[in-house]
Amino acid sequence: MALLSDLSLVTQVAVFGNRRAFDKLVVKYQSPVRRFFLHLTGGDSQLSDDLAQDTFIKAYTHIGQFRGTSSFSTWLMRIAYNVFYDYCRKEDGLRTTDYGLNATNSPSSAIPHPSSIKMDIHSALAILKQEERMCITLQQIDGYAIDEIATITGMPTGTVKSHLSRGKEKLVNYLKQNGYERK
Repeated sequence: MALLSDLSLVTQVAVFGNRRAFDKLVVKYQSPVRRFFLHLTGGDSQLSDDLAQDTFIKAYTHIGQFRGTSSFSTWLMRIAYNVFYDYCRKEDGLRTTDYGLNATNSPSSAIPHPSSIKMDIHSALAILKQEERMCITLQQIDGYAIDEIATITGMPTGTVKSHLSRGKEKLVNYLKQNGYERK
């Protein structure tokens, strides 16, 4: 039903220029898109908002190119991926680990306080390569399947699986070193 609703809204925007229909798509997808960027930028909310805005502007201007071969959310996340990639390239090859995060590898003897968990996740994500972070974020946080991640990123499925495997291993090791244990 959600797919039908998205297709209906996309059609209204593409065919009739219905801005209210696009507003409904923005409301529906702004949180996932912004969350995606928050994890890639290490929690930089201002940059995440700017990138999300760029994503929706591009989606609106190119909505006539949506063919329905994938879900609207996959198509939109592909645009978000490209917006982030373009941003990194524009910043002279700036890697996402260069956002000023202090990802330390020193073990913590104390049990983490709940308020520090959010920052620990951003620090843990900061140790990953850009591609690993992208795949981990799309699968573990946004819930996309491997084939959808391959569509969004343009990577072969095997490459996505490799990035996920390496990224998860690095995250587990980092979190264990910083006082988190698997139960």
